[in-house]
Amino acid sequence: MKPLSANTVLDHYFLDARARLLDVAATLDRLSRGADAAATQADPRVAKLAKALEVLSSDGSNKAEQIQQIFSLEYDPGWNRPQPRF
Repeated sequence: MKPLSANTVLDHYFLDARARLLDVAATLDRLSRGADAAATQADPRVAKLAKALEVLSSDGSNKAEQIQQIFSLEYDPGWNRPQPRF
């Protein structure tokens, strides 16, 4: 399968990407205006958001994969697979 050209990607996905980035910006604005904004800086979720933004602003490739890894749990060999209910 041949990948789309960069211009085709922009034509099809620009407005969607713009809307999603504005949504992220609005969330970050809400965090910074919160009454406990200083306390949330120690929250690991905020650190993950910051790390994901670093990936987005980098020149590297595979950004989606890198961001997925940031938000994924580490592998736990002792994890018990859920059993189906009957």
